[in-house]
Amino acid sequence: MSVELESLKDQVGKELDGLSRELRELGERIFENPELKFEEHRAAQWLTEELEEKGFEVERGVGGLETAFLARCPHESQGPTIAYLSEYDALPGLGHACGHNLIANIGLGAGIGLCSVMEELGGQLLVIGTPAEEGGGGKVELIEAGVFDDVDVAMMVHPSDKTLVGRGSLGVQELKFDYYGEAAHASSQPEEGINALDAAIATFNNVNALREHIKESSRIHGIITDGGEKPNIVPEHAGAKFYVRAKEMSDLEELLKKVKDCAEAGALAAGAELEITKEGRRYEPMKPNPVLVELFQDNLDCLNEEIDEHVGGMGSTDMGNVSQVVPAIHSYIKIAEENTPGHSNAFAEASNSDKGYSAMITAAKALAMTGIDVLGKKENLKSVKEEFSSD
Repeated sequence: MSVELESLKDQVGKELDGLSRELRELGERIFENPELKFEEHRAAQWLTEELEEKGFEVERGVGGLETAFLARCPHESQGPTIAYLSEYDALPGLGHACGHNLIANIGLGAGIGLCSVMEELGGQLLVIGTPAEEGGGGKVELIEAGVFDDVDVAMMVHPSDKTLVGRGSLGVQELKFDYYGEAAHASSQPEEGINALDAAIATFNNVNALREHIKESSRIHGIITDGGEKPNIVPEHAGAKFYVRAKEMSDLEELLKKVKDCAEAGALAAGAELEITKEGRRYEPMKPNPVLVELFQDNLDCLNEEIDEHVGGMGSTDMGNVSQVVPAIHSYIKIAEENTPGHSNAFAEASNSDKGYSAMITAAKALAMTGIDVLGKKENLKSVKEEFSSD
């Protein structure tokens, strides 16, 4: 690393240290006011006000989404465009048990930090507010609206119980099954009924039999959303929802067909009618970019952040869709004790803890420093893009 880039990284680090209290207060405010997907009006307003205060030019409601935004560093010139992504939606019933109050400020902090040295680097810097990661597919909407068309590199960091730089994600599609039968008295005339709940239960049994024959990385998990009204009435309607996940899109397509077959077989066995609906946006797997991952890891090393080894499963994110259209990373920073599950009350507590807010600043620094590497050394960006196009 050149002396000049090292000096810029030091400057960014000092800038973010000076903002740590301010960013923590904003993170606490978002944590204490959780908002569900596409309803993040307060969080989006607070984040954009902070960016405007720091001199960014802000466009709200981008891509047709009321709670999305695009903030542009005023020190822009000809050259590549770096984008830092912020998420800020909460989970139903659990609030910020996925740490999006931290993700919001990691992206925001990285943007403010890098903006402070953009005049020395050249190029363009964006902070993009991306709503509805928790099942709404906000980033997919923004991709389709062209928000990422001119972005050269997109980056974000997610809180976790480990610090992981190159972990991928699973593609996911939600399926909704509605089974229609015939109501009847369950004791005096059961033979006159068609039990829609039997069809749903048979589907679960079929899926459980299927699990033995799927790849280790794939996942199928579901719930019954409607099982009838009373035990003495044969259920005329039953409902179920499944998430189907796989590491490769081809595997996901194959597994979706098999799960649908399981539902059709269940309906056939019970004599019920079946309606299948795809719910929500499909999330694609993360496309790896080892060059960008290595740059980010080097910066974490400089910040004395210990990198953990990935063991176990993966979740899904609409950042995977972004990684399919531009070079991207979606790394993880440790905020909780190992084996603390995400989407839990314990993880929510960690998301509003001293450790969580300290990790938030570390992640923002590492992202800003990686932006310096990409903008300040043409060979790095060239390698990142060649890796993206290699397959």
